[in-house]
Amino acid sequence: MPKVLILLTLLASFAFCATARASGCYETSHSGARYVICSYDPAKARISLHNRDRTGKAYMGFDALFRDLLGQHRLPVFAMNGGMYNDDFSPTGYYVERGEEMKPLNTRSGFGNFHLKPNGVFWLSGGKAGVSETLAFKHAARKVEFATQSGPMLVIGGRLHPAFRADSDSLKIRNAVGVDRAGMVHFVISEDAVRFHDLATLYRDVLKCPNALFLDGSISSLYAPGLSRYDRFYPMGPIIAVTVGLPL
Repeated sequence: MPKVLILLTLLASFAFCATARASGCYETSHSGARYVICSYDPAKARISLHNRDRTGKAYMGFDALFRDLLGQHRLPVFAMNGGMYNDDFSPTGYYVERGEEMKPLNTRSGFGNFHLKPNGVFWLSGGKAGVSETLAFKHAARKVEFATQSGPMLVIGGRLHPAFRADSDSLKIRNAVGVDRAGMVHFVISEDAVRFHDLATLYRDVLKCPNALFLDGSISSLYAPGLSRYDRFYPMGPIIAVTVGLPL
């Protein structure tokens, strides 16, 4: 058993109440497929993005990140891969950590899901969160604390991405993020292979999110201790985490 997992297990007894309150994860089904949904109020939960440690080395997975977080007296209660990445595990698009822009906004055209426009940005600032279409985010010139750009958008202003088809034969494990009208952040990962259309209707019709963003597929990973979930199947680029404080 990895040392970080042993440490997390030992800390779980101390942090049981905090973890139970913060975990926010549950299993559900939609259109014949199974999903895990993890929901957080950004005004109360500490949601953050992580890509590289202080030496500049990519985390590439939960284990390395969790070691760093525990060293900072932070206990992870949720984590998920947070967007597409390059061969060196750096973000493909716009990326901000602790107010510092690590990658500029990517408005280029190209191939693949990231460039299936419109794409968008998930951002956090001042206890609020949002998902914005890329050009709308650019025009808003919003100052943010954390942000990651990915694509395609799943839901834009309450409407499904125009490229999605209900009969598509592209079925994959997928994960995404959306923000509802009350400001709650909803992270979703499918347990079964699903279409973009299926995931988008979950956000629009069930979670009532006017805007939602695809994060990645196939490599989609989740850490949710309340569900005994600790994925380590694939390397990751950006990682989204929710943490609670540990006593000094």
